[in-house]
Amino acid sequence: MYDHEPVIGRDDEVRDVTEMLSSAGPSARTLLLTGAAGTGKTAVLEQARGAMADDGAKILSLPCGDEGTAGGLALADALLGGLRRIHPGRLPGVGTETQQARRRSTGGDAELALLSTLGKVLTDVARHTPFALVADGIERLPRATASALWVLLRVFRPLGVPVVLAGRPMSTKDGGAAVSAAADRVLRLGPLRPADVEALAVRRLGCPVEPALVAAVLEALGQLAGNPRAVLSVLDSLRERGELLELDGHVGLAGPEPDLRLTTDLAELGDLCWPKAPPDALAFEVAAGLARIAVRADVRLDDWFRLTPKAAASDSATERTLDRLIRERVVTLGRDGRTSFAVPALAASLCTLFLGTDNDKSPFHAQITTTVIDRLGAGKAGAGHPRLIDHVAAAGSRLDDSLAVPVLLAAARRETGADWSRSVRGYALALRRLAPDDPRTVGTLRRSAELSLRHADHPGALALGEPLLACLKTASTEEDRNDLEFVARVWALAALHEHRSPYADDAGPEDREILRHVPAAAELAALGPLYGAGPLPQDLRSGTCPAGSGAAEPVSGSGPLPSSAEVRLVAAAVGDDVGFRQAFGALPQGSVSAEALDRLRNAASYGDLAGALAAVLGSRYTGAGDSQAAGYRTMVHQYLAGDWDDAFASARRLEARGRSGGPAGAVQPARALASEMHCIRGQAQKATAWLERVPGTFTHPHFAWARLKVRYLTGAKEHALEQARQDVRRARESGLLAGVERVVVRVLKSAVSKNLPDIARESLDVLEELYGQMASPTVYEALLFARGAVHADIDSALAAHRLVDDRGDVCMGLLCVMNLARVTDDPAHWLAEFTRRGHVIGVGPNIRAAVANAARERNVSLPKPRAAKVEWHETDVRVAGMVSQGATNRQIAAQLNCSVKTVEQRLTRLFQRTGCRSRSELAASWLNGNLARLGLVPDIRPGTR
Repeated sequence: MYDHEPVIGRDDEVRDVTEMLSSAGPSARTLLLTGAAGTGKTAVLEQARGAMADDGAKILSLPCGDEGTAGGLALADALLGGLRRIHPGRLPGVGTETQQARRRSTGGDAELALLSTLGKVLTDVARHTPFALVADGIERLPRATASALWVLLRVFRPLGVPVVLAGRPMSTKDGGAAVSAAADRVLRLGPLRPADVEALAVRRLGCPVEPALVAAVLEALGQLAGNPRAVLSVLDSLRERGELLELDGHVGLAGPEPDLRLTTDLAELGDLCWPKAPPDALAFEVAAGLARIAVRADVRLDDWFRLTPKAAASDSATERTLDRLIRERVVTLGRDGRTSFAVPALAASLCTLFLGTDNDKSPFHAQITTTVIDRLGAGKAGAGHPRLIDHVAAAGSRLDDSLAVPVLLAAARRETGADWSRSVRGYALALRRLAPDDPRTVGTLRRSAELSLRHADHPGALALGEPLLACLKTASTEEDRNDLEFVARVWALAALHEHRSPYADDAGPEDREILRHVPAAAELAALGPLYGAGPLPQDLRSGTCPAGSGAAEPVSGSGPLPSSAEVRLVAAAVGDDVGFRQAFGALPQGSVSAEALDRLRNAASYGDLAGALAAVLGSRYTGAGDSQAAGYRTMVHQYLAGDWDDAFASARRLEARGRSGGPAGAVQPARALASEMHCIRGQAQKATAWLERVPGTFTHPHFAWARLKVRYLTGAKEHALEQARQDVRRARESGLLAGVERVVVRVLKSAVSKNLPDIARESLDVLEELYGQMASPTVYEALLFARGAVHADIDSALAAHRLVDDRGDVCMGLLCVMNLARVTDDPAHWLAEFTRRGHVIGVGPNIRAAVANAARERNVSLPKPRAAKVEWHETDVRVAGMVSQGATNRQIAAQLNCSVKTVEQRLTRLFQRTGCRSRSELAASWLNGNLARLGLVPDIRPGTR
């Protein structure tokens, strides 16, 4: 029985080939299966052959590319050898006929006579024992053999013999091209769809993969995107070099800028990336030299001839090699003459090869730069050729500072509007070469900071820290000090967005020294601990910042930056109403709306810094870019909306980026939120793993809320409640009130469910007092909920439900619905609503059991989940599980003791119910649990019955 895994993304092609092989009699035709190297021709052919072999069909394979004789005689010997295995009883007569054909014919007619007789022999054997003919790799056939096969199939066609030929696209010059013209039908294998690439990655790596990993692999493959062998090559390379990171059972990239390469095996690289013919050693060496240059800077075609390797046998040989690279589209040319590799992953692989031959390319980058400088002068060279920024970077010390700095500054100014990221790189390179007391340094810092602020380039702004501090120590004029204050505030804002707290244990003393020089920057930095982005120092309290309390208002023209008054409002949002009203009153009237204030308070509750700044700054906010704060803001929205699979993906991206060693820090509030979602889904081990990463020095109520749930879920219920009550007392004493209401609600809910009336009443009293201190929307919702729970106040419970639904908070909404099921006279309606909402986010078995107990206590029946409207049998679940394990329809039929047709019908129904369009999509969705979470299949763990 054929027991290989099914070919991913080729269901239709396998079916077509199988149908062609199974056709017999007058309907037998010839099919050409073609595609580039690595597209899966052999795999498709083997799966189709395996399916036919399981049915007892006979397959005759024609070997391709054998050494030795060629032409009709070689073809006849190969086919007769195969026929002996298929129907040995008829071969004595067959051998006689062919020998007579050879003796009767002489000269040029001998081969035609032989092929004519061979066609009759094949027809005769097929009449008694049906069989199919398969030839894989026809591009390797000698020209004479290919021509003979064409004559056999087109002139002396064996009747009743289906034929499948497989090979790469060929030109008329290729030896096997002749036989491709004999096909009645051509089936081309194109690239896999992204969903199939994801399924392929899942199979290779053994667990679900992040969408970002799939996107990065496709981008790195360029014109090979979707090529199965190329995809697997990149994945294997990443795994071998430890560039993959597994989090929560999902595999993703270990860093934001991974090095995605193909294999370094030269034969494999040549087969995949050189479509016409394998490259020779010179081609590899030239390509490797070009790759090491192209990955560092933009290079035009006229630059190449100054940069070719000296190892070439001659200039003409090198030119021919370059011509071939371009002609075969290994290297491509843009309209501006810019050269690049058609497959970026190939360039990355080539950079690691031939490292002992002329590896240092900095002289060539320096040569390109100095050639332009000699012609135009440094300033005009940079302004006219901004691409020189990257060449200066690659040249390093080969270029003197006196030449490099003017080029960099002129090019950076020119690129400000066209390619701002290159402009930022130019300013950064110039600052590394400029002394702190150079008259150009402060202005360069200012322009770079403005550019990073305008485009929300927070890593770029963070990189200004070292030259900023050096200039702060030497600044002498008022103008310089004002410019440096602006830069310091941009730097502090960037640190906030990347969750890099100057107060953290791993922060360098340089960070705190900058804050000592610039109080306004210290005021901004103090927001981090108040929003969970860093431990809370003892001297920081809600709405205050000792370092910045006397800071001057920002200089004019710094619109995207928050003023000191706006910073104080963002800080005060975590505290009581007295400080909040004072901070709000210091702002110009009408600058922040009431709706914006509500959004600010809601953001403060979850430690959402980007959301808080956006609420206060409004249209002046230039955005959070691709920062950690931006990712966390997205995660909070996904959590509140119930898009939890997306929220988990966001958490994993933030975690991977925080671990990468770059400018981004760990987002502790995201870890707590991920832990909370796992708790709701009943996944205590995963919840604990996320929360254990949060240091105990982080005391924002958001963390106390998550810790309570984990402790309660893991069994220490009484200790969990007592610890949470202490956390609430400490938070209120410190003035850090945002999010405290969620901790109190969780304590109250647990007290009610465990029949602890004293703790429940105490929690209600705390919320009453808290509302007197901080009348935020979420505190009011919590107070109404508590009144409904403790006093069975239906009006309060209904009001809380309406407010929470209007705001959009799926978890608090569930609590409100369950509260209404307990206190109203219509529990059936509210329990049904809870079941529907809980189904969306995939609540765990512990919560479902609690709902079932509540239903029994109220003597009502729970509705079935929406997906249960479609009748599911154990057999359907088994089919989905076996498909995910790679079983074919015939293997499934054997296991279920049914026909293949029945399996096909069940699969059709599965596709209709789940929305999957192929076996690979069904397998991927089954393995990662999406089908169960969406209610499209019963909630059964994959691989179990």
